[in-house]
Amino acid sequence: MTTTSDWQPSACILCECNCGIVVQLEDRRIAKIRGDKAHPASQGYTCNKALRLDHYQNNRNRLTAPLRRREDGSYEEIDWDTAISEIAAGFARIRDEHGGDKIFYYGGGGQGNHLGGAYSGAFLKAIGSRYRSNALAQEKTGEFWVDSQLYGGHTRGEFEHAEVSVFIGKNPWMSQSFPRARVVLNEIAKDPARSMIVIDPVITDTAKLADFHLRVRPGTDAWCLAALAAVLVQEHLCDDEFLAAHVTGVDAVRKVLAGVDVPGFAQRCGVDEALIRAAARRIAAAGSVSVFEDLGIQQAPNSTLCSYLNKLLWILTGNFAKQGAQHLHSSFAPLFSAGGVGRTPVTGAPIISGLVPSNVVPDEILTDHPDRLRAMIVESSNPAHSVADSARVRAAMQALDLLVVIDVAMTETARLAHYVLPAASQFEKPEATFFNLEFPHNTFQLRHPLLDPLPGTLPEPEIWARLVRALGVVSEADLHPLRVAARDGLEAYAVAFLTAVSGNPALGRVLPFVLYETLGPALPEGLAGAAALWGLAQKTAMAYPDAVRRAGHADGTALFRAILQNRSGVTFTEHEYADDFALITHADKKIALEIPELLAETEVLAQARPTLTTPDFPLVLSAGERRAYTANDILRDPSWRKRDVDGALRMSVQDAATAGVVAGDRVRITTATGSAEACVEVSDVMQSGHIALPNGFGVDYIDDTGQAVTPGVAPNELTASHWRDAYAGTPWHKHVPARVERVAAR
Repeated sequence: MTTTSDWQPSACILCECNCGIVVQLEDRRIAKIRGDKAHPASQGYTCNKALRLDHYQNNRNRLTAPLRRREDGSYEEIDWDTAISEIAAGFARIRDEHGGDKIFYYGGGGQGNHLGGAYSGAFLKAIGSRYRSNALAQEKTGEFWVDSQLYGGHTRGEFEHAEVSVFIGKNPWMSQSFPRARVVLNEIAKDPARSMIVIDPVITDTAKLADFHLRVRPGTDAWCLAALAAVLVQEHLCDDEFLAAHVTGVDAVRKVLAGVDVPGFAQRCGVDEALIRAAARRIAAAGSVSVFEDLGIQQAPNSTLCSYLNKLLWILTGNFAKQGAQHLHSSFAPLFSAGGVGRTPVTGAPIISGLVPSNVVPDEILTDHPDRLRAMIVESSNPAHSVADSARVRAAMQALDLLVVIDVAMTETARLAHYVLPAASQFEKPEATFFNLEFPHNTFQLRHPLLDPLPGTLPEPEIWARLVRALGVVSEADLHPLRVAARDGLEAYAVAFLTAVSGNPALGRVLPFVLYETLGPALPEGLAGAAALWGLAQKTAMAYPDAVRRAGHADGTALFRAILQNRSGVTFTEHEYADDFALITHADKKIALEIPELLAETEVLAQARPTLTTPDFPLVLSAGERRAYTANDILRDPSWRKRDVDGALRMSVQDAATAGVVAGDRVRITTATGSAEACVEVSDVMQSGHIALPNGFGVDYIDDTGQAVTPGVAPNELTASHWRDAYAGTPWHKHVPARVERVAAR
């Protein structure tokens, strides 16, 4: 056994925080893990999940050779040259016969796995692909649509300094999502001058720390949020000076909120009116307020409306552009594309920020429409498991003319593919995350490879480069001057690059490929995949010149050098609070508060609405709850779990009594889409009528005997693709009508 005693910097890849870690290796095993105190954001913090990362790196599901599907459905190993040539020819054929816009791209990397996706664009442009989606289209597109109209960017709260922190459908004790989450939550809970407000039907770990827990009935967040905003208007608690100086469309919003029946809305959401008024008054009285919404409302009814209403809370009270409040922020690379809302070719579903709603993808395939999708590339994603109504997703993928999957493991999606290409793991290649969301200091980390790629695998940048080469869209003569310039240093390369791209439009269409092929070989050994970051660093320096210089980088080239050299990460922008207003994209640099469609939806809340449950399905199932031992499904090896190894169904004491079950019994959960069996955990954290299954289960793993085992329930066997938000198409995973029946005693 070879042991590396030096601690090497890297990062956790299990949530958007990507906390810095340092590791020690034994052969190819990540033997020891601890927080990296030199990381500029996490500062040595990790949660328990980061300590289990070797279960991702070393597991029996790793792929080690390209696979091609045989006619009988089995797979054969093929060499890389054969795989690349056949795949490139297959996509070119579909492009030539049906149009490149019939080729769909899903993915671009999981948590912390974004560099590969940065290179995919070159191949997609070369074949004419137009439509794409990923996990963000199951969560964030409704919020982003609201953000784009309010101020044109994404906001994040500064919870470390907030006097009042508001969490809506969010349990950061488990799901983290901002630096040092548990430390910050404890600091808030222990400080009598600060307050925490939680809006959630479940008594979560975060709710237990809260000063105000608005325990709404499942699916009624919109009534609660509207009532909170209405109290601000009706009790004259708004920051009128801020609104007059920095916000337009206020009168229309005041008019609607003035008409809200606060007592009636409180009754509708099941929260005491006095508690709602007390929480609203606490928000209004605070010197600073930060708000975080997450999947609890983003994957439930009225999700886009809830995104709008919760932003009214901090805008109406002037909690923007000051310490501890809400902020726009810089970005190292855009998670969303610019532009308005388009429509998909078959169903006419909204395309927000370039992302097709995941729920409509099967409907864009399973049709005889001439513009239906005919081929698909899936990169580092598992939609056959993660998208609503898994059975329908599988049927759609099986109907494609060509499906290619790039991944580290033989996932549920990979088993449907015509070709499977084995990627190097996140610790075997340079990697990074583009979830850079903080203010005033924003950070970026290039993770250097800890290990050589597993034999037979390739990093995604090399896979994409080989596919582009196979299409022959750029000649060696075009690339040669840039190769020479790269050997002369970054300054010489910058001049040559601008000259080459301005004189040759073909290069401009495949920029990531050009950078990888020409600058990549000149970078330090093992870092060729970081070449795309040179271009992003230049763009960042041009977009935020003062903030980049405050962070210590003279220009984009200096920033790129710092990224290469600082293995624990760098602060790439340092903003001043007044910069928030400059980051608003509207010409007048004001927040445009009036969104007519959503104000109309707010008025409609006053009308009686039937519940979504029925006598046949009387319970609301939250499909995909985050718990201490759940993570995204790249952790397929179940042995990392120390508790809840089977993924229990949580239900209230009252519902357990009604169903005649006790803890440990097995039950059948049935929805309109499917059914599954699970063991029961009876818990007082759940309301009557509300049940929950955890995320991260229902994926198989090869055990010690070589057999495939599948612990727990795959939640999307139970969800429905047509249950989705009317504005953004985001799914209602957290609000699935269901029933529960006892199967066996414990």
